[in-house]
Amino acid sequence: MIRVLVADDQALVRGGFRVLVDSAPDLEVVGEAGDGTEAVALARKERPDVILMDIRMPHLDGLEATRVICGA
Repeated sequence: MIRVLVADDQALVRGGFRVLVDSAPDLEVVGEAGDGTEAVALARKERPDVILMDIRMPHLDGLEATRVICGA
């Protein structure tokens, strides 16, 4: 099973991705984040295999959140 974290500041977009991911038999959504700070915290907690990250989010944009998660 591939564990997926969805990060987007728009709840409707997150919900749409959740439906798509959850419909695949080998994928599961392990968390949803509404901003970059939350994405970093959830990535550390849940240790997903894949993160679908919006690059424009409040508090910490997706590019910087990705850098933090990757340790760069």
